[in-house]
Amino acid sequence: MLFSLSLLLLAALSAAQTISGPLDCLPAGNYQLCQNLWGRTSGVGSQSSTLVSKASNSVGWSTTWNWSNGPNAVKSYANVESTVAKGVQLQNVVSAPTTWTWSYSTRSDGIRADVAYDIWTGVPQVGTPASKNSSYEIMIWLSGLGGIQPVGSAVTRGISLAGHTWDLWRGPNQNWQVLSFVIQDGEATNFNVDLNEFFKYIIANQGVAPTQYIQSIQAGTEPFTGSAVLVTSNYSVAINHK
Repeated sequence: MLFSLSLLLLAALSAAQTISGPLDCLPAGNYQLCQNLWGRTSGVGSQSSTLVSKASNSVGWSTTWNWSNGPNAVKSYANVESTVAKGVQLQNVVSAPTTWTWSYSTRSDGIRADVAYDIWTGVPQVGTPASKNSSYEIMIWLSGLGGIQPVGSAVTRGISLAGHTWDLWRGPNQNWQVLSFVIQDGEATNFNVDLNEFFKYIIANQGVAPTQYIQSIQAGTEPFTGSAVLVTSNYSVAINHK
């Protein structure tokens, strides 16, 4: 039995792939894992991401980072993006089930970072995130440490959605609007919900057109300063639509 377990562990380790370049990405079934060190010039440090497991509908990964300087600037958004959960108008979403189980295996004192979904919508059915085709960036912060804040200002507090309490922040970023749900009742390290609850809320309360297309659903971490190893043991997202 011990011999068999050792073989399984060695197989898992040998299958793991690590990326460290600023724009590196790895295919992972119906997902891709990307480093996305878009803000790296605002500080000093390093980051790598490792694909730990993959299946057609789920993925596991870890991100190791160490950043200093520029305490109010995001250094990166290491994330997994679904390659199939996209291209659907908000009004046609029946459900968008997601599971995200994660933890910090290590983290320094005073860490400044969030763990969040980043969901992009726009008028065209297809559009690259953070581009001229983007209308809304919808963030769902499952953790926010070190006193960091989203773009804009708080517009509504104490929202009950998906079994948690959230504050909603809103503000402009280039040509799109950012809507950030920031958790207020601790870190959600075992998140198993229907994202359609958030979509319905912003249509009803924030003037988001139901004809907006979901162009991308990403999940990952935005580090500001400190060091950490963030481990996702299981992640999945899907869109069921009319």
